[in-house]
Amino acid sequence: MDYKDLAELIFPNAKDISYYEEKYPERNLPEGAIVTRFAPSPTGFVHIGGLYQALVARESAKKTGGVFFLRVEDTDQKREVENGVTGIVNSLKDFEMAPDEGMISDTEEIGNYGPYKQSLRKEIYESYAKYLLAQGKAYPCFCTPEDDEERKQKQEAAGVRPGYYGSWSKCRNLTVEEAAERIKNGENYIVRFKSPGRDDRKIKHKDVIKGNVEFPEHDQDIVIIKADGLPTYHFAHAIDDHLMRTTHVIRSDEWLSSVPLHLQLFHELGFKAPKYAHISPIMKNDNGNKRKLSKRKDPEAAVSYYKEQGIPADAVKEYLMNIANSTFENWRRANPKTPMDEFEFSLNKMSVSGALFDMVKLLDIGKTVISKMTASEVYDGALEWAKEYDEELVKMLEDKEYALKVFGIERDNSNKPRKDIAKWSDVKDNIIYMYEAPSSYDFDKITGDDAKKVIEEYLKVYDENDDKYTWFSKIKDTAEKCGYAREVKEYKQEPEKWPGHVGDISTVIRVAITGRRNTPDLYEIMGVLGKEEVVIRLENAIK
Repeated sequence: MDYKDLAELIFPNAKDISYYEEKYPERNLPEGAIVTRFAPSPTGFVHIGGLYQALVARESAKKTGGVFFLRVEDTDQKREVENGVTGIVNSLKDFEMAPDEGMISDTEEIGNYGPYKQSLRKEIYESYAKYLLAQGKAYPCFCTPEDDEERKQKQEAAGVRPGYYGSWSKCRNLTVEEAAERIKNGENYIVRFKSPGRDDRKIKHKDVIKGNVEFPEHDQDIVIIKADGLPTYHFAHAIDDHLMRTTHVIRSDEWLSSVPLHLQLFHELGFKAPKYAHISPIMKNDNGNKRKLSKRKDPEAAVSYYKEQGIPADAVKEYLMNIANSTFENWRRANPKTPMDEFEFSLNKMSVSGALFDMVKLLDIGKTVISKMTASEVYDGALEWAKEYDEELVKMLEDKEYALKVFGIERDNSNKPRKDIAKWSDVKDNIIYMYEAPSSYDFDKITGDDAKKVIEEYLKVYDENDDKYTWFSKIKDTAEKCGYAREVKEYKQEPEKWPGHVGDISTVIRVAITGRRNTPDLYEIMGVLGKEEVVIRLENAIK
């Protein structure tokens, strides 16, 4: 009996690997095209770091005429959560990052290189495990959990590296006959890879992002097929990336230490290894210390957080692109209206160290993104978010014609559009004064009878038909009548002459109408509110 017989005994129905090599041919793509993937496990919510990886992978593929696909790595079925795949698919959709190939729902997929769920590829993995067994590069292991625990204790007592390697690999040197006999007797077993590596030798590798790295060779006999018949991540990813013709594996740098094993697997399977690009994690400043964004501690770690808050997808992507390539910020400044897709993203320009997450900067980008939208786009974005998260806002927006006028203030015809909305959850508070008259007033510098006099004088000259120049001239007139400087410039030259200036007068009128000292253009606000409402609000303020 030889290795081929043993392989046949373990996997009698597995096809020859030539079947799959033919079924999944090399892709017909332009030279230099990057084929890469987002390959999460459905074991919890999608992390912002995962979305970051997906963005980098998608941009890399898109810029080179390549392919970005979604593969679900669900071989660890004990940890899988309900609707885990749906959550992954929807997260990519929410951020307009749907894949070119792969899973498009929990059960549907597109593309010719599937199945794109690892749990549906069991027969493929069996063929390649059989191939390794037939060459003597893998073997059945009969060690029990008790055997493993005993080995760990002995290694600890001896002060040596833990693991299944060298003289510690109990089943590595079983004869083919002995292994076959134990299988026929019904003993439980797993399949291990027989590593040709030695810990006293080094491998050199050039990572696309990290540059030149050096590691000890991999020498552990890892499990490749588990007791449930499914593969481990390490084995499955090598076969999948080969058959899906992946050119670049873009992933978190926590996997950097696995490179020696993965390169070894590719080599022993006879595959050409892809290029590896290891991304530094997004960090958080925690009392002066840097740490990774935590699923447990940080709500902003979950991609769902950004949707719930109503931060526009484009703002999140622009922020992540700014982390990915430091040249993006200057490019955006020089090209404020150009779609992000036109930026020349490069893997080689990615930072070797992790960037600190900055919510202030993200929200600032959110303000810029929303400021570029038309009133109609703001209305659609706010309403879509409100339907899921804010019933009150939905009711406020029922009168679309009026809402469009509200959102149009200092927007559609403005060279410097308003930047007061960073996220859709800000909208209600930002426009509530256009729907409800103020119930309290903080006039700042001018108070009591002085404020009352300002409003009374202004009411005498207010005319809803005035153009903006005439409107502001009347506010200046009101300032003069109430003993205030007609021009700010005049006041600054001789501040001792007046108690204040025209700016203070307009603040009184603004507060009387909106209840706020800071709003977009008051002339436009009054125009949208209309004469009747403006007069009512001014008279209420006097009372």
